[in-house]
Amino acid sequence: MAGTVEGEKIDVSFSGKRCIHSRNCVLGNPHVFVPNAKGEWIHPDAASVEKVVALAENCPSGAITYSRKDGGPQEKPPVVNTVRVRENGPLAVHAEIALGDETFHRATLCRCGQSQNKPFCDNSHIKAGFSATGEPPLKEAQVLEVRDGPLNVTPTVNGPLKLEGNAEIVTGTGHTIARTTKVFLCRCGQSANKPFCDGSHKRVGFVA
Repeated sequence: MAGTVEGEKIDVSFSGKRCIHSRNCVLGNPHVFVPNAKGEWIHPDAASVEKVVALAENCPSGAITYSRKDGGPQEKPPVVNTVRVRENGPLAVHAEIALGDETFHRATLCRCGQSQNKPFCDNSHIKAGFSATGEPPLKEAQVLEVRDGPLNVTPTVNGPLKLEGNAEIVTGTGHTIARTTKVFLCRCGQSANKPFCDGSHKRVGFVA
């Protein structure tokens, strides 16, 4: 499913290909995002513009976006770029993400190696029984003079995700394990140093 639903003061767009069914939207307001609806399930006028904006920006995968028509501010990049390590799941990135020819603010990126929609997560980690902590060991993290700005994400050929730009790598409970301007993150699912790459993609013959 994909498309845009127009409202009086705000339009809401949805990309089924990016959705990981976190259910933040339907749990946040089931009147705006109606669960298990047989027909139209997005109703932009069922809440205030500010509430719809908050719901959209709480979507970790970026599957839900919006366009305000009331003169209010559109979505902006965060003040601090973050990469959140989800328990047994993907990397949730919030930044001014530049990936290929696209720029967006939210994405969930596969780290199990099984997604059919690489570099994005498609929930294949669940079926595959992927196991990886969301609380890797804390390390001494450098201080970044600048914490926002563009974050270039490059899925390297048959290898890790290369991130270039200011970013904080954060555990599921919010502890920072690294602050970096360039890092390689595992996306084959085999690293013994997750979420960081340790070269295991070569050993296992990862192809992507």
